[in-house]
Amino acid sequence: MNDTRQQALNLLQQSRGRATPVRVKVLELLLQSATAISHLELEQLAPQYGLEADRVTLYRTLDWLVEQGLAHKVAGTDRIWRYNAQAELYHPHAHFACNQCKQVFCLERIQPALLFSLPEGFKLEQVEITLTGQCVQCTHSNAI
Repeated sequence: MNDTRQQALNLLQQSRGRATPVRVKVLELLLQSATAISHLELEQLAPQYGLEADRVTLYRTLDWLVEQGLAHKVAGTDRIWRYNAQAELYHPHAHFACNQCKQVFCLERIQPALLFSLPEGFKLEQVEITLTGQCVQCTHSNAI
């Protein structure tokens, strides 16, 4: 069994969720990806990795993984939701969206700093910080 598959199984077990073949494979693909991927990209990758699931099943699986905190979704500059997962349960972090290639990268080392306080009675549940610009690949290709 490869390391990524084992990570996916461990994460599903930690979340106390059922490790269905589709959930395991989708989480495995998200863990392997260097960038956040869209539903369409996942749908196109699925056959290459032996994942047999229809469009609706993939949407439901992605939503379930997000609800369980095993994956997260972020909107790219093109307003398309992209999904990613880490080898640990979700923690807050920033994202970088490339204006040129439209890829979205997790910036694990940039933790959102909250320099404000909410009014009494408010409860913070999520912070989204997305930086935009050109990724390293697009910057290099434009310099040539």
